[in-house]
Order: sequence, then C-alpha cells, then structure tokens
Amino acid sequence: MEVRAEATNLGISPQKLRLVIDQVRGLAAEQAITVLEFMPKKGAKLATKVLKSAIANAENNFELERANLFITRIYANEGPRLKRFKAGARGRYKPRVKRTSHLIVVLGEREEE
Repeated sequence: MEVRAEATNLGISPQKLRLVIDQVRGLAAEQAITVLEFMPKKGAKLATKVLKSAIANAENNFELERANLFITRIYANEGPRLKRFKAGARGRYKPRVKRTSHLIVVLGEREEE
C-alpha cells in the first residue's frame, strides 16, 4: 500500500529542496521527521509538513500503523517560474527568475515479521 502527499508551488528552488530530501530518502517516517526537525534549512521545514501530512493520510484514510511506515519515494520537481525584474544602471532591465517547486512524498508499509 502506497500513500502519497504533495505540496505545490513552494517558494524554494528544487535544487535547494533536493539537498534536504536526499538526507531522508529511504528512512522510516518517524526517523525522517526527527532528522528534518534538526536541519537548519527552509526546505527541511517544508518537507516536514508534507511528510507529516502523508503520515496522517496513512493513519486516517488507510488505517496503517505509524511505526511501519517508511519513505519509498520523495522528490522535488520544478514548478512555475516567477519572472521579475530589477532596474539596472542607466535604465536597463535586469531579469530575475524566482523558482518554485513541487514536493511529492510517497510512503510504504514495511512487512511485519
């Protein structure tokens, strides 16, 4: 049984978010929350919210046990880019690209032995 949760249009670039989620890929759900809560990055806070949402989906919608859940897949895709500008010297146009991302977390259940 796979349970998923996703957050779209997060205000962080996918490259920065991937640095965080690579640390928790494959871990147990409870252990991943602990690791993320002690990371001093913006992406860790966002990933924690999505992971907690996926755990809640598993418990409430599919009646799975929290202790048996682990991260099977977690990935960050590129979202829409916000194109902005800043005025440069002598009236020139200086473009800025503010990147957004979509974060998807898929949890699986470990088999009890």
